[in-house]
Amino acid sequence: MEAVFSGQADGQITICMNDAIRKDNRPAIDKRLFHSDAVEAQIKKVQGMLTNARLAWMFTNCFPNTLDTTVHFRHFADGRPDTFVYTGDIHAMWLRDSGAQVWPYVALANEDAHLKEMIAGVINRQWMCINIDPYANAFNDGPTGGEWQKDKTDMKPELHERKYEIDSLCYPLRLAYQYWKVTGDTSVFDSNFIQAVQNILKTFKEQQRKEGVGPYKFQRVTDRALDTVACDGYGRPVKPIGLIASVFRPSDDATALLFLIPSNFFAVSSLRKVAEILTTVSHEAVLAKECTDLASEVEAALKKYATYDHPKYGTIYAYEVDGFGNHFLMDDANVPSLLGMPYLGDVDVNDSIYQNTRRFVWSEDNPYFFKGTAGEGIGGPHIGYDMIWPMTIMMKAFTSQNDAEIKSCIESLMTTDAGTGFMHESFNKDDASKFTRTWFAWQNTLFGELILKLINDGRVDLLNSITIQ
Repeated sequence: MEAVFSGQADGQITICMNDAIRKDNRPAIDKRLFHSDAVEAQIKKVQGMLTNARLAWMFTNCFPNTLDTTVHFRHFADGRPDTFVYTGDIHAMWLRDSGAQVWPYVALANEDAHLKEMIAGVINRQWMCINIDPYANAFNDGPTGGEWQKDKTDMKPELHERKYEIDSLCYPLRLAYQYWKVTGDTSVFDSNFIQAVQNILKTFKEQQRKEGVGPYKFQRVTDRALDTVACDGYGRPVKPIGLIASVFRPSDDATALLFLIPSNFFAVSSLRKVAEILTTVSHEAVLAKECTDLASEVEAALKKYATYDHPKYGTIYAYEVDGFGNHFLMDDANVPSLLGMPYLGDVDVNDSIYQNTRRFVWSEDNPYFFKGTAGEGIGGPHIGYDMIWPMTIMMKAFTSQNDAEIKSCIESLMTTDAGTGFMHESFNKDDASKFTRTWFAWQNTLFGELILKLINDGRVDLLNSITIQ
């Protein structure tokens, strides 16, 4: 039985199948922050391909959520596009989240000049943010200050938060590279880009900790241990081995051991991408070589120090190491994660060490893997016991080569939305109606990206074999 779709005067879509009738949960057209003809056409196309009404309804809600609710598009004084992207219910722009939120729309940029300009605006804004402070993870829309201005670090009024994370400097490079490869547009690779790359390189080299702990430190007066940093704000000691320290994880939680392995893998791939841009577009051979040399150094250190010989799973990747021989064996929900490394293109999905690691992280030997009557997946200390992040179920599907496993992941995502038609930050393993964050645009858009990938991979029949309504 196929789903039937009918338009409404307010731009919303009613999706009917059998006796089920669902109106999409998007804002009315006049309340949406950004419109893209190409995205709307993609939604209609997918609706016509999916026969499962619930899945079509969820895709319709989730895929445009970043555009509908978080994108603030305008222009700088010099006419360049400028896009400030909320993370959702927190009205600040994370470098990581914003780069991930607009990522799925890059594939449609050549079909919609307005969309293309908006994405260029995100990239321009990210360069600006990095040049304000490469150690910051989240920014305000101007020098407005905010709730974390009293943190014991070098805060500025333009910063929402100043938690240094490797991945915050990698996501903008990933987005800019993909945008360039798809569109051929080089307008975003201006002097601001060169300055941002120089700041990224400087930060990464400082955080190799070869000449002391470097200039960054962070402390917060808080009752939450992972929101502040040990050892007077510098983090626990590491031995300089070529890896890059990350004081915080992609979850915005402090690392236990500063050499965060999935983020170091992400740094390697990102540095090589930017080196290609510097060589081909900017003709900055010296700067490009700095990037490739650092990437090669980090890669060599990963080969030597990133693994652990597990008695049950064989050789696996550790989540964090310190260079002294200590390994922290776990995985966290936020990407880059060990589970998600092939999704980012950082390791081959068939890499034997990755496959061993994948079995480990999706098991009860990972302290942050939870399994209950509502679902199973990975969480993390950011939310705590028994809370599963849908992002990890998506990452399992993104990195799976097994149709039954992929189908199980999609079914789990469909049954743990608490009836809202949206993804959440996390849900309780035994009761999906207990969830965190009703509005988290990254996870919503990522769900749309996953459905599109499966369709493009020829798995429409698999999606249409799902019977959940």
